[in-house]
Amino acid sequence: MNRWLVPVLTLLLAGAALLSILAGTVWLTPGQTWDALLSTASDLPGLIVREIRLPRIILGTLIGASLGLSGATLQGLLRNPLAEPGLLGVTSGASLGAVVAIYFGFASSFGLATPLFALTGAFVTAGIALLLARSGGTLALILTGVAISSITMALVMLALNLAPNPYAAYEIMTWLMGSLSDRSWDHVMLALPFVLPGLVILLLTARALDALTLGEVQAESLGVPVTRIRLMALAGTALSVGAATSIAGSIGFVGLMAPHLVRPLVGHQPGRVLLPAMLAGALLVTLADVATRTLVFGGAPLNIGVFTSLIGTPFFLWLILHVRRRTA
Repeated sequence: MNRWLVPVLTLLLAGAALLSILAGTVWLTPGQTWDALLSTASDLPGLIVREIRLPRIILGTLIGASLGLSGATLQGLLRNPLAEPGLLGVTSGASLGAVVAIYFGFASSFGLATPLFALTGAFVTAGIALLLARSGGTLALILTGVAISSITMALVMLALNLAPNPYAAYEIMTWLMGSLSDRSWDHVMLALPFVLPGLVILLLTARALDALTLGEVQAESLGVPVTRIRLMALAGTALSVGAATSIAGSIGFVGLMAPHLVRPLVGHQPGRVLLPAMLAGALLVTLADVATRTLVFGGAPLNIGVFTSLIGTPFFLWLILHVRRRTA
């Protein structure tokens, strides 16, 4: 199954992307989609495909790949099956940056202010985590991430409590629930220069993560630069997940689920999980985006972050029970 897993996931992702082009409030036929891709005419199908759905598909793929790969990397680095990108405070830092942009009115005066502030928040929190945990090992990194996440989320709640008007509070809550609606090519161009280097950095940690399964001391005795690998994992997560969160808001549980979905098919060698987890994450977000556009509850569509949480929470509980049974 190892040999075929990556090609199968790639084909499934291509199929999900095709479904995402066709699906929505206005369903398109394959013929309309093909004509829209080849034509530059400003008709309705062309505008829907080129200006709305293609950017959304690309962003969903990039975001899902970032979450899945960073989750697999952190689980291998920390040797913890419950690790995920939010553990290091990057997601909450991006959320705080976005809230600052909305709270102080920058978002209303400049369209890309929210993702730019969110990206800055992600990098700032990652830098703080790096400074505080640079010589303390894995446990210090986890504790630092938890502390930063708690502080930043407390500030987010404070901003909600003191929101100057109900519209600002609504906008903050909408952003925190995660969404790919109203995203354009500008958002793609903003995320791409950060996500792609981040993914490359994370993929380069594969061999070192395999050695780390023996423990940090043993890995260092084999010549693995543990401190540098830790920095690479944090930098790659900050670049990719920080950019992803800055564009779409908080999309939870994908970084936790994707590695566990592919691990039974590739074994428990961390380096072999990375690429399949990246593709599985992209597939999960793409399918979740299709579901949020086609499933309507109570007359309103679900935000993608809400949808992934509804799926991810039972998965998380199952995972805890599974880990407890295995270690009992």
